[in-house]
Amino acid sequence: MPYRPPTPSAAPTGAAALVASVLTADAALHLYWTTGATWPAADDRSLSAAVLGTDVPFTPPILLPLVALLLTGAAFVLAHSRRPRHPLLRLGTLGVAAGLALRALAGVYWLFTKDAGTAFHWLNLILYTPLCAVLAVAALRVARWKDAARAR
Repeated sequence: MPYRPPTPSAAPTGAAALVASVLTADAALHLYWTTGATWPAADDRSLSAAVLGTDVPFTPPILLPLVALLLTGAAFVLAHSRRPRHPLLRLGTLGVAAGLALRALAGVYWLFTKDAGTAFHWLNLILYTPLCAVLAVAALRVARWKDAARAR
């Protein structure tokens, strides 16, 4: 069977799955940290320094709202990829794209303002900022999909 490139009206299910998967994995990791575990760091302070670049307590009152936000964002993106004409789902997906884009922009700023010798600097350079930029573009692709086939 010959390869057919996706048509412009094809659902961006791969982009939605990517965004939702990464947000869900991030939520699971933050949920794990609510137990008091600090993997992959040795203690709370080094975990906070590597993940945030500053000293913030990794406690349930701080982490659980973030877990809820990440899971809600994943749900919005997945739901919008299945029901593209629903305005609330589109708005939520645009919110996810905007949040990821802001995090990517903040990451670029931090590359020039944080100490280059820290774990956060290198994780931000190699992982956090590029991943947020890719996810922002993917979420925007999902948000912009209008499902032309259903519009007829």
